[in-house]
Amino acid sequence: MTRMIHDQAAGLRSLAPFQMNDSVRVITVASGKKGIGKTCATINLATALAKDGKRVLLIDENPCQNNICTTLGLKARFDLLHVINKDKTLEQVLVRGPENISILSAMRGIHALTKLNSIEQNWLIKSFTQLTESVDVVLVDTAMGEKTHVLPLSLASEQVLIVLSGSASSLTGAYALMKIMSQEYAKQHFLILVNRVDSKPDALAIFDNLSKVANQYLCVSLEYVGYVPNEEKLRYVTQLHRPIVDAYPVSHAAICYRQLAENILHSSCPDDYSGGIEHFMQRLIHTSHLSMANFTA
Repeated sequence: MTRMIHDQAAGLRSLAPFQMNDSVRVITVASGKKGIGKTCATINLATALAKDGKRVLLIDENPCQNNICTTLGLKARFDLLHVINKDKTLEQVLVRGPENISILSAMRGIHALTKLNSIEQNWLIKSFTQLTESVDVVLVDTAMGEKTHVLPLSLASEQVLIVLSGSASSLTGAYALMKIMSQEYAKQHFLILVNRVDSKPDALAIFDNLSKVANQYLCVSLEYVGYVPNEEKLRYVTQLHRPIVDAYPVSHAAICYRQLAENILHSSCPDDYSGGIEHFMQRLIHTSHLSMANFTA
C-alpha cells in the first residue's frame, strides 16, 4: 500500500491540527547509500520546523568529519558518552544551533548503551525526561557505515524517513534498508524523501517505481512526503555553513523543505508509540541490546 501526501497547503491546513504538546515526535532520517545528502536534508528539515515554531532536538550519530555540527560550522566539545559517564549533564552537552534547534552528538554514547546496568539505564532515561517540556520534534541523523545498515536509533524511532535519489545505487540501498528493517525488525511504514532531482514529476516517478517493487516483494507501506531539487544554491550554503532554508528562504529548495516539514507533521504513524523522549530512550536502550550481528546487511 502506498500513500502520497499532496502538497496543496490548503488541503493540509484543513486537516486536524497536529498537537505538539501531546507527545514528542521522533523521526529517524536514514539512507541506504552515502552521498545522498541525508545530513543536509536533516538540517534543513529541522530549520524549517524551527521556523514554524517547533523546538527541535537533532541527535547526531555521524563521525565528526561528516556530522551536523561540522556542516553548520559549530563545535561539539562533549557528547552523549559524557552524560552516560556522568561527567557532564545533558544540558551541558547540548550544542545550541540556529533558531530553536539543539544538537546532541551521540555516536560514542549509542555504542555504550549495551554496557549499562538497570540503575544506569533508569538514570539516563530520567536525564532525558527533563527535555520533554522543551522539545517538540526529535530528528535523528543516523550513521551510514560500510556494513552496518540498521542501528538502534532507527528501530527506536516513531517514524523512519528514507532519503534517496534517482540513482540505481541509491534505490538499491534504500530497498535493502527497508527489507532488513521490515523482515528482521517488523518496521512496516516508511516516509520517502526524493532528493537531488530535477522536478516533482521526476520525484514522483522514482517514488512510484520504488513503491511497485516494495509492494510486490516487501510487506511495507511507503509514504511520499516530498522532494528537493538539485539546486546550485545548495552548494553555496555548504561553504556558508548555513541551511538553505535560512540563507535563501525563497529558493525552490527552501520552499520544498518547508513543504516537507508540513507534510511530515501531517504524515501517518500506524505504529503505536507512547509519546515523550523518555519512552524513546527506553526503546533505544532496549533495541541496543539486540545482537549487533543482526545489524549488518
